[in-house]
Amino acid sequence: MKNATLRQLKVFEAVARLLSFSRAAEELHLTQPAVSTQVRKLEEHAGHALFEQFGKKIYLTAAGAELLQIGRAIILQFEAAESAMTQFKGVSGGRLNVGVISAGDYFFPRLLVDFASRHRGVKLNFTVHNREGLLIHITENLTDLAIMVRPPADLDTVNQPFAPHPYVVVAAPEHPLSAVKQIPVARLMHEPFVIREKGSDTRNSMEEALNGQLAGVHVAMEIRSTETIKQAVIAGMGVSFVSAHTVSQELRSGSLSVLDVQGLPLIRNWYVVHRRTKRLPPVAQAFKDFLVSDGTALISQIVPVPGL
Repeated sequence: MKNATLRQLKVFEAVARLLSFSRAAEELHLTQPAVSTQVRKLEEHAGHALFEQFGKKIYLTAAGAELLQIGRAIILQFEAAESAMTQFKGVSGGRLNVGVISAGDYFFPRLLVDFASRHRGVKLNFTVHNREGLLIHITENLTDLAIMVRPPADLDTVNQPFAPHPYVVVAAPEHPLSAVKQIPVARLMHEPFVIREKGSDTRNSMEEALNGQLAGVHVAMEIRSTETIKQAVIAGMGVSFVSAHTVSQELRSGSLSVLDVQGLPLIRNWYVVHRRTKRLPPVAQAFKDFLVSDGTALISQIVPVPGL
């Protein structure tokens, strides 16, 4: 193992956590062949197979499970060393580690660019997750700041709201309900819904908006990808409950319409979250302050929502 690299360990950790080479490649902004190559090299150094495949699913071998625990400890030690050294750099030249739920990737890169333009030399490490993945990153200290809608109730975190986050029900413009005013929630129960997966912030917010009646919803499709959900709704497969920030472009172009449902939009907040015991590097503290002071105005410019 003396020739194994930190890069190989990080790639292995992502594949082991997600149990998917393709999802790890997406998270790490690498190609799937590049991920496979890094894992294969690490297996050569270890002298053991780290994964085994049954059908279409992969699983950790006993050797892989053992190396995962050790590898995570090594990664954390390197990140602790980097964080400690960052304290001496101040904001400029520091590395910002931030994770965001998938609804945020429609505006968050622009926020990062705006922040980086104010602080030269800042290095950005930006990852996108569903809620479950982001909670893992918070728990295992894999990110400095997390951007989400529902802060964890079972972790000791500091949760700072920085911008409103509206949720709406959308449909294709030719949908019969597009011309109806003040649609009762009960009426929606007759419509096929294309919805996000269980555990996602959007799914939890949908249950709240429907007064806990999610079990009565006619689920046509359950999809992890917001982009795929939008295309399904545009194609006429059903309606969907989504973050308004994810459909800003479609609403402006007219390819989707917001249904006038009683009690909607549901307004929640975007939160910047970190562990209470986390010693934030100067760059992370500066970015948190930036979100609180300028987040609302910038998001409304980046993803304006017509009619809201």
